[in-house]
Amino acid sequence: MSNAGLPPPPSSDRPDAAARLRDALLGASFTADGLLELLGAPAYAALARGETVPALRATRGDTPLEVLVRLFLLQQPVPRARVAEMLPVDTCLESGWLTRAGADEVAATVDVRPYGGPDGEDWFIVSDLGCAVGGAGGIGRRDEGVVLGVGGASTTLAGITVRRPVSSALDLGTGSGIQALHATRHATRVTATDVNPRALHITALTLALSGAPAAELREGSLFTPVRDDETYDLIVSNPPFVISPGARLTYRDGGMGGDDLCRTLVQEAGERLNEGGFAQFLANWQHVEGEDWQDRLRSWVPRGCDAWIVQREVQDVTQYAELWLRDAGDHRGDEAEYRVRYDAWLDEFEARKVRAVGFGWITLRRSGAAVPSVTVEEWPHPVEQPLGETVRAHFDRLDHLRSHDDAALLEARFRLAAEVVQEQVGLPGAEDPEHIVLRQNRGMRRATRMDTVGAGFAGVCDGTMSAGRILDAIAQLLGEDPVLLRDRTPAQIRLLVEQGFLEPVD
Repeated sequence: MSNAGLPPPPSSDRPDAAARLRDALLGASFTADGLLELLGAPAYAALARGETVPALRATRGDTPLEVLVRLFLLQQPVPRARVAEMLPVDTCLESGWLTRAGADEVAATVDVRPYGGPDGEDWFIVSDLGCAVGGAGGIGRRDEGVVLGVGGASTTLAGITVRRPVSSALDLGTGSGIQALHATRHATRVTATDVNPRALHITALTLALSGAPAAELREGSLFTPVRDDETYDLIVSNPPFVISPGARLTYRDGGMGGDDLCRTLVQEAGERLNEGGFAQFLANWQHVEGEDWQDRLRSWVPRGCDAWIVQREVQDVTQYAELWLRDAGDHRGDEAEYRVRYDAWLDEFEARKVRAVGFGWITLRRSGAAVPSVTVEEWPHPVEQPLGETVRAHFDRLDHLRSHDDAALLEARFRLAAEVVQEQVGLPGAEDPEHIVLRQNRGMRRATRMDTVGAGFAGVCDGTMSAGRILDAIAQLLGEDPVLLRDRTPAQIRLLVEQGFLEPVD
């Protein structure tokens, strides 16, 4: 792994330096909340997109927080004497957090970005200079071996991860350590791996500067650093999933052809999970001519695992190539070279008969069920993060449905999930609606069309009566045969439970 051209990161063997720096940063309100208050929402959001001009305009003063933003986020040299008033400068220079810039100025050697934890923790994500954020503009450097900071993908994965107390967690391809940092809150033992040794070094800095417990750091690709006898309660990975011609950029390109890296990661995760354990990934997958993309993903699911796979976005091959060429900043270089690289992407897709690329989430749960449940769906609509509890509840409901045949289902009791509303659609003044829609205002924010019986059933579910008794009452009200209604309704109940509109009570 080449890190040529990158400055040496701070020492990871100086926990005292990290602790003193952390105290000083907190003392100056260099936190996520402090940044938002200083910059204002527009400049704060622009900084997250990699646009620095609004933040530069908002930090033209000389307060401690403004100086630290210019130093660590905007990578501007600042007067050493001024920094010494708020930071232990000598310690930061000795341990490598700062470097001398000219006769009387200092500069940061890494990007240090305040990051708010889920319970209000003040954390800091360390990354290489200019690499905390990226995006369509290709902001920052894109050298081989560079370590990027927090971005949309990493926060998405953190949000969908099931958070429960566990003994062991594994973060594959840890990067700057964001997922490992989250895992330290609820896992007794955290292991983080990466093929890039620089990433492991920076992960150690992220954990130390955030005041979090240390993780076990191992170098290697995918599950190679994991011993044969090691299993985990939680595995998370935001891998280098980009489908590209070659492995030009380590943080992005996995080095395997097509979507083989993501497939391999998913398939090998099953045997590394403890019973009841979760493995959660972000991934890209190919839409191949003549092949159902859902069947492709079903074939990835390892034996003994339930799966929930959600496709969030699809791009045609030209959009996809342009996105990642821009991410690397290739559009700002030599036009002829840009065209050559663009051609190479299209040649790769054409050779594999790829027409589009999907992006989404993959969650596995080790269940050992005789007949695993595998749900593959497309859901491009807005959702409410964090979704970890929604993911956990999805698999709990699957267990309930799997253990209840139709007769047992009618004996069970259910409760309408919180913040589900009913919408009736039809012509104004019409006696009956054309259709009825149940809509969730939380979690996945699903909507499903219901007939009168289904909507009426859901509305009555408060956990006090069995499903069968509710259907008997509806049959009497509508003048229907209760036996026939009991026969035809379980499939609709199962759908409402599976999609989270109804929650089992017992």
